[in-house]
Amino acid sequence: MEIIYALSGGGQQNGGIAAFLPFILIMFIIYFLMIRPQTKRQKEKQNMIQSLQKGDKVITIGGVHGSVVGFKQKGTILILKVGKNMDISVNRSAVAGLSKNISPDEITTIDGKT
Repeated sequence: MEIIYALSGGGQQNGGIAAFLPFILIMFIIYFLMIRPQTKRQKEKQNMIQSLQKGDKVITIGGVHGSVVGFKQKGTILILKVGKNMDISVNRSAVAGLSKNISPDEITTIDGKT
């Protein structure tokens, strides 16, 4: 009886694809809850960066607020007006977002007041 049980695989063949089902389910959950929304946000940001025009008010990754007044090197560098007589050049990829999309609740000063 033991020889027949050993030759039949010892009962270890139970499950097959069903053993991998929890792992497959976890991968689908991770994809739909984490990876897919992140790639969607990246595409939206890339489209926003590519569609920048003169006069757009932007915020850089470093926190500099300014408005676009020109472009250099085939549009890869933006010229931002940050003060009355002050212009700076930044890479297009350094733009974090448009400043009109920032709500007043998100803006605070150093002393914590708005």
